[in-house]
Amino acid sequence: MRIVTNQFISLDGVVQAPGGPQEDTDGGFAHGGWSHPYFDADTIGPFLAETMSTTDALLFGRRTWQTMAAAWPERAGDPFADQMNSIKKYVVSDTLTEADLTWTNTTLVPGPEAASWARRRREADGGDLLIMGSPTLVRSLLTEDLVDELRLIVMPVVLGGGKTIFPTDGVQRAFELVSTTTAKTGTHVTTYRRATA
Repeated sequence: MRIVTNQFISLDGVVQAPGGPQEDTDGGFAHGGWSHPYFDADTIGPFLAETMSTTDALLFGRRTWQTMAAAWPERAGDPFADQMNSIKKYVVSDTLTEADLTWTNTTLVPGPEAASWARRRREADGGDLLIMGSPTLVRSLLTEDLVDELRLIVMPVVLGGGKTIFPTDGVQRAFELVSTTTAKTGTHVTTYRRATA
């Protein structure tokens, strides 16, 4: 399996709370919902659909999983929502218990085991393991060199601070550009794959 991440990301690398004002206000973040003016369904919709077509399972950090688990089950009947609800899901957490896993087809991965669990998944057969949002989890897996592909929806806005997926450990990690498309909103929809040489 490959580990792939989809991220709505600002020009200054912020991925925090693209969806709504109360999504994640940690650190006093006041720009929740910043992605909406730059979302172009004609470009981004097919990109997200193509990503899901190669995905066998979803992997989340706790906060992103809780946000998704509160939103997707009530949207049943829409093809994308039905796929989100039925697909296998994993959530990395130190605080959730099995009793908290109310979203269909979710399995708990204990936080301290996340890297070793992800390493085993990459050695197994199957399609992609997709991470949406979950910046802390993505950053930790990038630190461990376990992310195979970055699918970045780069929006033309500078947010001036907030959560990022990128490690700050001084280690260089090379990626190759696979594809890029520019939306009419100025958003760049890009795919980068981990460099092999």
